[in-house]
Amino acid sequence: MIRKEFIKYTGLGAIFLMSPQLLLSKHKLSITKRKMEKEPNYFEDILEDNARVILPGEGEHLNLNGISVTFKVTSELTNSQLGVYEIRLPPKTIGAKLHYHRFMDETFIVQKGNLLIEVGDRQQIAGPGTIAYVPRFTPHGFRNDSDETVQLLLIFNPAEKREGFFKGLHETLNEVPIDPKKYLKLYNKYDSFPIDANNMLPIEE
Repeated sequence: MIRKEFIKYTGLGAIFLMSPQLLLSKHKLSITKRKMEKEPNYFEDILEDNARVILPGEGEHLNLNGISVTFKVTSELTNSQLGVYEIRLPPKTIGAKLHYHRFMDETFIVQKGNLLIEVGDRQQIAGPGTIAYVPRFTPHGFRNDSDETVQLLLIFNPAEKREGFFKGLHETLNEVPIDPKKYLKLYNKYDSFPIDANNMLPIEE
């Protein structure tokens, strides 16, 4: 009796006086709870609403020395898996001279006007509704040789944080004169490699 009172007053009575079966049951319940909290469920989908609807006119906008770029679907939104950007090329404007990517595929969707697309040694006029798919390691460039503004969507997969590239272009192309070394450094950082480093700036030579 004295031993029981001692255990009770030392705060250990509740533990030592429990039956072994009750202690075992509580232990199993604790393990089950931990497993439920930590172990993934392999048999059921977890549904979430992470969709975004981007309306016309929405998105971060940049002006690259006359070329308009609007971020529609960004690397941040897609965990860098996809990037969608709206481009407006004024008349007689070069979008990019021949270059290629090592880790990205690029898709052009022409919405308005006539875009001149260069792929390797080929040139093709792409009117509204044209889709041009350019996989990695394919030399390509684009320009607007017409007298009307061209509007298109550029899609990169994966995106490779392409927003940083456009923001770098915003800084570089708005400098006078354009620094070729700075331009090439930006190109290489964001997986773009000019075919001719001596003729890579988007200006008429």
